[in-house]
Amino acid sequence: MPAIAQKQSVNTPPRFLCDEMLGRLCRYLRAAGYDALFARNGSSDAELLQQCKDEGRHFLTQDTLIREHKAARGIALILPRGNLDQLAAIVKEQFKLDWLNHAFTRCLVDNSTLMLADDTALARAPADALRPNEPLFCCPTCRRIYWRGSHYKRMHAKLVAWQTTRADRATLTAIQV
Repeated sequence: MPAIAQKQSVNTPPRFLCDEMLGRLCRYLRAAGYDALFARNGSSDAELLQQCKDEGRHFLTQDTLIREHKAARGIALILPRGNLDQLAAIVKEQFKLDWLNHAFTRCLVDNSTLMLADDTALARAPADALRPNEPLFCCPTCRRIYWRGSHYKRMHAKLVAWQTTRADRATLTAIQV
């Protein structure tokens, strides 16, 4: 188990910082309810690793040069080039992720924890999103509204598939720094 995970409580889910090459994986980690930040603005490797250390995050990257940084030890996981399904299987296995337990509790855009939509948010929701016995959620930061439409169904189906998939160790291997 990565060193940073040993510092966290057994019941604390892992937190992530994904490099600029892993935007889709970051989005799906958020969809699964994990606290996942996306590196932007060309931050240096040293800055990203320091942020991970300060915030108790795992750094997910495909940059093999990250292992040259002493600060990457116990923090960085170098993922191989592969499709999203393969990367998700590796991350699931490495961090013992549950793709469904807290699914759709975070904003896919800014990572905030979603809240039940209040009357103001409900007034802004599209008419086809308002369904009996189906709650709507709202991001308190960006005010985006979430409901169980076709986008939700596609993402949920992928999370369900990942929950039952194991990484094929023969073809792809991650490098724990």
